[in-house]
Amino acid sequence: MREKLIETVKHRFATGDKTALVIGDLMLDRYLIGEVERISPEAPVPVVLLKQENERAGGAANVAANLSLLGINTVMAGVIGDDAEGRALLEMLQGLNISSSAIVTSHQRPTVTKTRILGGHQQMMRLDKESRLTFTDTEASTLLKQVSQAIAQKPAVIILSDYAKGVLSTELCQAVIAQAKALGIPVLVDPKGRDYSKYRGATALTPNKKETSEACGVDAIDTERLLQAAAELRDQLGLEFLAVTRGEEGISLLEKNETIHIPAAAKQVFDVSGAGDTVIATLAAGLIHGLSHRQAFELANIAAGIVVGKVGTVPVNREELLAELISQDSVEQADKICELDTLLVRVKQWKQQKKRIVFTNGCFDLLHAGHVTYLEAARKTGDKLILGLNTDRSVSALKGPSRPVIHEADRARVLAALEAVDAVILFDEDTPLKLIDAIRPDIIVKGSDYTEDQVVGGKEVKSWGGKVALIDIVPGRSTSSIIEKLGA
Repeated sequence: MREKLIETVKHRFATGDKTALVIGDLMLDRYLIGEVERISPEAPVPVVLLKQENERAGGAANVAANLSLLGINTVMAGVIGDDAEGRALLEMLQGLNISSSAIVTSHQRPTVTKTRILGGHQQMMRLDKESRLTFTDTEASTLLKQVSQAIAQKPAVIILSDYAKGVLSTELCQAVIAQAKALGIPVLVDPKGRDYSKYRGATALTPNKKETSEACGVDAIDTERLLQAAAELRDQLGLEFLAVTRGEEGISLLEKNETIHIPAAAKQVFDVSGAGDTVIATLAAGLIHGLSHRQAFELANIAAGIVVGKVGTVPVNREELLAELISQDSVEQADKICELDTLLVRVKQWKQQKKRIVFTNGCFDLLHAGHVTYLEAARKTGDKLILGLNTDRSVSALKGPSRPVIHEADRARVLAALEAVDAVILFDEDTPLKLIDAIRPDIIVKGSDYTEDQVVGGKEVKSWGGKVALIDIVPGRSTSSIIEKLGA
């Protein structure tokens, strides 16, 4: 269930009460898009018939664009050239309501610009415009002063977006991390290069698989060794956590006490440009609005799945992220309703994860507050709640020919929408004993109007080391009383 993520994106992101500071290599991404119809007679190269030109905020500016479109107040710090590309980039940032107060204009170097030539969806060539000269002392000191002033305004989070273009020197990174620590501000880093020592003391790093491989000196193909080396790197740098983004393999979140693997969310991949920018921006937005590390990465994974389905460097926005969350939530709810063979596979996975399996059963005809309260209490006795739901035939056998009021498929779908319920399975027998024997739950739950010796399956659950839990029912809430009122 994605209620927490939906609530965060829908309501908290929209408040606009949090500010993020992005520090890094600003770029202008230029796209020349056309069609390839022939080979040039001058040389064996394709001729691209130009149809469209556009420019987008790239590099660290794309991180800022993602944050702003998610509803986060954003301040950008970095360096641009005194040129048309720099002015175009500033105009874009202004259009996105991103503050450029900490951006330094250099008269010694051009704005980093990447020009991509595409034939259809295929990138034919990329032209880079940049300076490889070391930043002058004046440029470095001016930038550090601007950054320090921006940090003094106490943003909720700082992101270091490193594209190895010279902005994030060791001196700047360490100064930022020290000042942020003194103010209690988390620092998230999208790193670059082989030596990560300049990021020492940051809150977290989010390298991709290739970057992790290079930094750790481990073959990227050996996933187990790669993640082990990444965990060692986390400890060496004094990080709170490190996450390896692994493309179609998802994200591996390495915390001090556990490693969590989050599967990829992309449906179609057209272009991975900017996906890492979207991940760290969405991660930051989630964390400053109260999501756990895992929840924030789940949200970031979904956001990345959206942008890789687009061509070029394109940020995600709050509305499309919310729409995707709602769509996935609906699919997940329906997926909770399962046959026994599917359920047993899930139960096996849950038990391997050391989850305590809770089972309860009932008719749940005309769902009411008493049912919801009961199911929420049942879920709290363990980690995963399985609901055995009587079929229409078995309800009629128990309650009489006028029941159920609601068809079994509709009852199952409504129950699957409850956050407390992890799986729904229909059973047609008079009792759920066969189902309980197959699932072998750790806890079986019934209402306190039963005694332990009256609970079907109670003896069996105790035989394999489980227990019976009796939960108080809400007085004055019942399907029968609702039916009586409707008939009155």
